[in-house]
Amino acid sequence: MATDTLRERKKAQTRSALWNAAIELFVEYGFDNVSVAQIAAAAEVSKMTFFNYYPSKEDLVVGPLSEHIGDPAEIVRARAQDESPVDALHRHFLAGLAARDPSTGLCDKPNILAVVGLVFATPSLTQRALTSFNAQAELLAAELGQDFRHRAAAAMIVGARNALITENINRLLAGATADEQYPTAVANANQAFDLLRAGL
Repeated sequence: MATDTLRERKKAQTRSALWNAAIELFVEYGFDNVSVAQIAAAAEVSKMTFFNYYPSKEDLVVGPLSEHIGDPAEIVRARAQDESPVDALHRHFLAGLAARDPSTGLCDKPNILAVVGLVFATPSLTQRALTSFNAQAELLAAELGQDFRHRAAAAMIVGARNALITENINRLLAGATADEQYPTAVANANQAFDLLRAGL
């Protein structure tokens, strides 16, 4: 058991070292100008070790997004019986804003902003992010129901959430702090989810 724990800790340390080294290099030289070999060297591991942890440079950057693909569907699945899907997602988004959760776009930690800036500035990463959002809508649609109305509703919900996230990110990248943006982010979220309720 202790050996397994030590092994897992070592894996986590290696993954973190690769991620931190890569982000620093990407920010300094640009995503397309940094090779896997350079990342591995900066993290003091082999190129093969890099590929044991990440299939590609793109996966290293946008991998954390994939961890949240199923969030909207899970929130709807776990909601109280008397709570609507929109109300559950609204409640959860507001809680995320209050916690400055990166998944809401309202997190001004330097490493998070560095990654977000990379995604926005690099077409291949932007495309990967869009693919994740599309998958998010598909999972939510499957949770809502089986016909076209549910797919349309899921697309609207995910689209509204992404608009809120993007607005928060843009404000932070422009220099606002998360605390400064918070009241506006809450007001925007309330307005967006009210629009969803009216439309759905």
